Amino acid sequence: MSTPPIVFPLRDAAAVEPLDHGRFGVNLSQAYTVVGRPNGGYLQCVMANAALAAASEQGAPHIHATAVTTNYIGSPEVGEAEVRVDVRRVGRGASFVHAALWQNGNVTTESLITLGTLEQESNLRYHDALPPLVALREDCHSSRPTNGEINIMSSAELLLDPSCVGWWTGSVSERAEIKGWIRLDDSVAQWDAWSVLFASDALPPATFPVGSSGWVPTLQLSSYVRSIPSSEWLRVRQWCVVIEDGLVDERCELFDDRDRLVASSSQLAMVRFPAGL
Repeated sequence: MSTPPIVFPLRDAAAVEPLDHGRFGVNLSQAYTVVGRPNGGYLQCVMANAALAAASEQGAPHIHATAVTTNYIGSPEVGEAEVRVDVRRVGRGASFVHAALWQNGNVTTESLITLGTLEQESNLRYHDALPPLVALREDCHSSRPTNGEINIMSSAELLLDPSCVGWWTGSVSERAEIKGWIRLDDSVAQWDAWSVLFASDALPPATFPVGSSGWVPTLQLSSYVRSIPSSEWLRVRQWCVVIEDGLVDERCELFDDRDRLVASSSQLAMVRFPAGL
């Protein structure tokens, strides 16, 4: 019998509670885990929430986390943790915050966060990012697992292009690429400038099509939010730039229905391949 999906609003799952100056409590949710451990994009949402709250306390006018760079020092567990925040500078155009996630006396996750304010109707001056060519949603394949190990897919619906799902049946591709459509399906909200931090790390690793094992732990993830999404569904492409010496350099881009780049990410992760591949 398959495990019933865990659906919990992202905004609630990543909520932080003030403890005292610069310290915030969080209850890391089982609903946003991958094989039992909190997802990296979800953790960036947690860190962004704490950074925004701490900066606001110090008079920052900014309401968006426009850039988040995170080092995953260790893998936190589901349950209570603490975010300790140091507001490095409050500025007019941007503010800068350092945040560290503590659990059981250790730092597990550390982020540098840039805060700013994005306009709902921005004045686009230059755009050189091309949205990926993706099959129509009705022709794509649902990536929702039923084994209860990838819980984040209970709160995000991912439809993958037929060209990049051969690894489901054991085929090995020449392209380290995954693309498709993604929407937030947490029973409450649609994508906004905060939740796309989660979307930037919600796809399966792009090493899977070229035969890697399921073990692809992220060492560092940098996410940039460039525009407030205007659509429920986002087109997304994730691909590998280079795989070498047990490490992968991976990129991700997300576009809304205006063909505008709303967010992008770059990550360095460890990777393994079965013998012979």
